[in-house]
Amino acid sequence: MPTRQRRGESAWAAPLMRSPSAGAAFRPNRLLKQIVVLGLGVATSGFAAAATAQTPAAPAASPVAQSGPPSPATPRETPRSGPAKPGDPLAAIDWLATPAPDAGLPGTVLLEPPVAGSARRPEVTVTPLASLVAPIGLVKPASTGLPVDLWRGSNAEALATLLASVPVRKSPAMQSLMFTLLLSETRPPVEGGERLLLARLDRLMDLGAPDPAQALAEQAGPTRSKARFKRWFDATLLTGDEQQACSALQDRPHLAPDYASRIFCAARLGDWPTAALLLEAAHALELVDSRQLDLLDRFLNPDVFEDAPPLRAPKSPDPLTFRLYETIGERRPTSNLPRAFAAADLRDIAGWKAQLEAAERLTRIGALNPNHLLGLYTERSPAASGGIWDRVAALQRFETALETGSAEAVSKTLPKVWRAMQTAQIETAFADLFADQLARIPLDGQAANLAWRIRLLAPTYETASHSPPPSQGRSAFVAAVAQGVPTQELARNGVEQAIAAAFAADSAAPRKLQRLLDNGQLGESILRAMQLFAQGADGNLGDLTDALATFRAVGLEDTARRAALQLLLLDHR
Repeated sequence: MPTRQRRGESAWAAPLMRSPSAGAAFRPNRLLKQIVVLGLGVATSGFAAAATAQTPAAPAASPVAQSGPPSPATPRETPRSGPAKPGDPLAAIDWLATPAPDAGLPGTVLLEPPVAGSARRPEVTVTPLASLVAPIGLVKPASTGLPVDLWRGSNAEALATLLASVPVRKSPAMQSLMFTLLLSETRPPVEGGERLLLARLDRLMDLGAPDPAQALAEQAGPTRSKARFKRWFDATLLTGDEQQACSALQDRPHLAPDYASRIFCAARLGDWPTAALLLEAAHALELVDSRQLDLLDRFLNPDVFEDAPPLRAPKSPDPLTFRLYETIGERRPTSNLPRAFAAADLRDIAGWKAQLEAAERLTRIGALNPNHLLGLYTERSPAASGGIWDRVAALQRFETALETGSAEAVSKTLPKVWRAMQTAQIETAFADLFADQLARIPLDGQAANLAWRIRLLAPTYETASHSPPPSQGRSAFVAAVAQGVPTQELARNGVEQAIAAAFAADSAAPRKLQRLLDNGQLGESILRAMQLFAQGADGNLGDLTDALATFRAVGLEDTARRAALQLLLLDHR
């Protein structure tokens, strides 16, 4: 290995130190060659003239035998070739004047072979930087069918914009696909990975899913940045799990989104003196808005404001303000707040009606498991009539009819409960819950037609498509869509023709999306296809064909079929 240069030595002197030091005459010609080879160009005319003159070698000094180390009083002297004479070149460094080695020795003291030539060269493994980034997600790629490098090759800012803007409200199939993209375990881009993670968390909150948002933030590491902590903190406030976030904030106060959150967390952890001190400091330094100061004051001193009139409710509260109102006994309704706030009504502290309304709202956007909604619907008998109570009563009567196995009872209760589900716009959730049971009931007439349509909205749509009722007028084309083979001959209007074109043998993704697929930008191409589907559902039939064709091209055949079936069967959409 190369020798590290010692401080004070010139850069060109290091190679010369390899020369033998004792026992031979000084050879200035060799030194001059070394200086010229090194390209230093430091040979002056006087030095060169002196170097060309030959100096007779001085007899070698007899070594002095010593039985031990030299005495401190007589320090060892560096051997020299002889006393300096007038006109001799001056040597600033003593070893430059040492004699040359014996002619029989090799020209170098490195008697061993070079290390680079004798050592085994290590094998070098090249790993792309992207593969070193840990994937983030709650569902394994084996379950979603999406690759871990879903976002490879795309710009993180463009992906974040698409995640925030793609509309999914009108299509349950698009809602399911969006949740799959958000929760699938994927590796973020090398550049902009933080921006994409925050966009995933924001869209989950926008869709009314603070529980998955909280879990995703915890998996990614919520305390690694202030932006991550802010989203994690907001999610825990709505799920009722703010104890974890407050404990983390106590250890890392610099992550606090604002001063009010520190006051809340100090009180939440039982440190009332610190909370009161922070409140006084916030008031003196005007660090918190006056309305929020009043709210925090009531939160810390409820006995002082026991007979005070209620505070004026804000129009757009943040999660912390919402929880503070809830804590002081002035809970705000969530029906006019963003969907994420509806998740707070699913807790036991909310009334049954509030839980039912929140469950319907979240089920409508695909953010709640239908079984949770069914559990709330059947929890107790309706407390009144009209509105949501009529839907609860209709579903309870229908479920009772199914349990009896009576075709007559099911025929009577099915139309009414279906109209109730249409009013709430949760038909697909109803189909997921009861399609298999309806398939075992021998119905006829209008009840059989309705049951068949409901079964086509369930995951077992292809099985149902092979046994259409004889009186169903549109059964041929709808059944063909469920089987993935609709044709133009069966289509009767523009929407059906656009759907049939997407399932044709020669259908392909549009050129702009095919370029993304060719570049490996699978995630971006899916998001842009979802945009096209929303435009197609609103009447742009060309975009509808392109969207369905793209889904089929990337392997999302089930998504394409269910999206087309829902577009045909959910008339109100």
